[in-house]
Amino acid sequence: MASIKTASKAEGGAEKFLVAPIIVLILAQMGTSGDNGALGLANQQLVDVLGATTPDIQLANMVYSLMAGAFMVAGGLVGTIIGFRKSFRIGVAMCAAGELVMALAPSMAVFIWGGRVLVGFGASFMIPAVLGLVPFIYHGKNRLVAFGCIGAASGLSAFLPLGLGIVMEASGFRVTFGVVAAYFAVVLMASLALPSFEKPEGKLHFDWLGCGIASAGLFLILVGLSRISAWGLVAPFADAPFTVFGISPALPMVCVGLVLLAILVPVEKRIEDKYGIALIPHSFLATPQVRAGLVANAVTFFFMGIQAILLSPYLQLVAGWSPVLMGVMALAVGIPTFLFALGVPKLLPNANPRTIIQAGYGVMAFSFVPMGLALHGSEAGPLMWVGLVIAGAGAGLVSAEASSIVALAVNERDAAQSGGIQATMRNVGQAIGVAAIGAVLLFGITANINTAMEQNSAVTPAVREAVAERNITLMGDAQFEQTIADIPMDDTCREALVSINSDARVESTRTSFTVSAVLVLLGLVSTRWITIFRKQEEPVSDVVAGEQALELTQLAEDVA
Repeated sequence: MASIKTASKAEGGAEKFLVAPIIVLILAQMGTSGDNGALGLANQQLVDVLGATTPDIQLANMVYSLMAGAFMVAGGLVGTIIGFRKSFRIGVAMCAAGELVMALAPSMAVFIWGGRVLVGFGASFMIPAVLGLVPFIYHGKNRLVAFGCIGAASGLSAFLPLGLGIVMEASGFRVTFGVVAAYFAVVLMASLALPSFEKPEGKLHFDWLGCGIASAGLFLILVGLSRISAWGLVAPFADAPFTVFGISPALPMVCVGLVLLAILVPVEKRIEDKYGIALIPHSFLATPQVRAGLVANAVTFFFMGIQAILLSPYLQLVAGWSPVLMGVMALAVGIPTFLFALGVPKLLPNANPRTIIQAGYGVMAFSFVPMGLALHGSEAGPLMWVGLVIAGAGAGLVSAEASSIVALAVNERDAAQSGGIQATMRNVGQAIGVAAIGAVLLFGITANINTAMEQNSAVTPAVREAVAERNITLMGDAQFEQTIADIPMDDTCREALVSINSDARVESTRTSFTVSAVLVLLGLVSTRWITIFRKQEEPVSDVVAGEQALELTQLAEDVA
């Protein structure tokens, strides 16, 4: 591969930190969060103006994640072949077009299959390019700071829902999505600030077979995981579109997806041996530290899945938090995420990345303790805010190093191409959060209610049987009373059931927090694979130099 031209070398060979490119990349990263935030704010208006149903809104949310998650690995390969600056611009332009389609959509069909698909597909080009451009533009300690800035972008994104909410309330969803379209148009123009690179020598092969297998496998895994709480884990729910040998289709879809990804491994090895480039380079699979970095990316966004399936519904439906208060909640998580993701590489550039990530996992797991203690009946006490801030700090610590440790472990081209698989792991982590915690919450509430009804003499067998047939999910007291309103019972029985539901949801939510903490702490197992702490850019000992020479010789033989 030819040498890479950047403007980041000052006279005398010392590298200076380029501010303009990182601002462009941060704005792009924030843009996808702004899009999702606008959709969350537009739910009621989509119902009123476009006649959306609840399944329509759920599908609109899911389509973006499916498109982005399924094609982001391919987006990383496209960037390697045509250049990450070009793929970045293609992605930003598609996102702008998708937002415009949503702003002008005459129906939910156009909104979903036109606008949301375009934005999701655009993100599959743009986000891998964001992560792919950093290794080309920045080096040494500047690269660490740049990756920290990208991680901090998720914290900065917490400010967007407040501004978009004001626009939504004043002008409606069409103007709001028009504003987001204009935002991406500005990012597209600002991309002129990105430095240019020399193209690779020769024509690189595009891995069509690998892209097809990977996209199908990831699509099935993401759909299966994200729909467990809606379709059922084993026994199918009423919302399941079909069954597989009498069971819910969720797990079979995940299993088929995993089989496809297993088949992908030897396929990619043969393609890389033949063409020198593949969708998933062998270094991603053969390098333990890369796997540790992918786990770190997944764990960070795992918490976002918990927010979507547990925290936000509980605080809104049960505790009665207003949209404004929910915006403040996003800031409570986002601000510490930003400060730690940016502050650690800037203030502690020589810190051990393994220690930082381990600390991040520990802090994130601990955050669920005050969150659980904050729950009392239909209220969320002040400790909830403490837990949210702690969770943001933990996410910031992990984000500060997650992408950097991947770049440290592989060569420059593979480090740039890794943006696609890193972004995909974020979607997978979020889907696992939704699936795992959603299942624990849903089945926990049902089991707790059934057990409590059997132990309460005020609940008659007939009422117990009727309640057991209802779909009791996470809901407040008023919604629960509406759910059981048509079941004949006396006031004493009704009051007992309301109390049972209140206790069941608190206990199930606390159990979900405990499971969340355990899953986050499992990430510690992967940190033993983090053994490369920084690139060797200074003079090294003869022993290390000999080892590096041996590695270079082996690499040359492999290329030959």
